[in-house]
Amino acid sequence: MILTTTNSIEHHKIVDYCGIVTGVSMKMRDLSAFAGKEKQSLQMEEALNELKEQAFKKLLTNAKGLGANAVVGIHIDFEPIGTGYYFGVSVTGTAVKVAT
Repeated sequence: MILTTTNSIEHHKIVDYCGIVTGVSMKMRDLSAFAGKEKQSLQMEEALNELKEQAFKKLLTNAKGLGANAVVGIHIDFEPIGTGYYFGVSVTGTAVKVAT
């Protein structure tokens, strides 16, 4: 599966647009148990990377479900949710079929 943030794929022709696909992942992360801002920062980075990977896996599953072999125009959003330690990652793109 080809993934790109651009709207086209160099040396590949898009032959069909399958639809918009998303992958979303959310998690509560209580950082108060870790002493020091540097430790909290590292924990936050690890949590966001984990959420991003989960969101990409869901995006891929959704794109494959539409018969796509590529996703173009990918956009990633990282969002705090509410006032607590809930975080969400959303990955969105257009599932397409490209000539192979």
